Amino acid sequence: MDGEWEPPMVDNPEYKGEWQPKQFDNPNYKGRWQHPEIDNPEYSPDSNLYLRKEICTIGFDLWQVKSGTIFDNILITDDIEMATEIAANVKNTQAGERKMKEKLDEEQRKKDENEQKFSDSEDDDDKEEISEDNGNDHDEL
Repeated sequence: MDGEWEPPMVDNPEYKGEWQPKQFDNPNYKGRWQHPEIDNPEYSPDSNLYLRKEICTIGFDLWQVKSGTIFDNILITDDIEMATEIAANVKNTQAGERKMKEKLDEEQRKKDENEQKFSDSEDDDDKEEISEDNGNDHDEL
């Protein structure tokens, strides 16, 4: 109610302020060190230094919650126009695959509904048979 609790402060008569390391004069100090520029007679510029040959494999280290993810459209390039063109083709392919998957899912859903209706009707038939057998005076093992 009266605010945050603060511990009581006790004066320290030996406190001389915030501690700082002692500084000693260095008579040999010549300023900040700069590395010397030394010519390298073996150096020759290479304009293709970062040019790489075709990369045939690539590896990923992934953690997946659900297995089954497939990576098959990987492009490594520095050509933006080519990447844009290939991305458009991949999106068209993915749209076709999505439509096909939706169609297959719909067929599977209908099949599951039919099986569920069939199993429900069998369960009803079983219940009717059980109720008819209740009138008999024998035990079944």
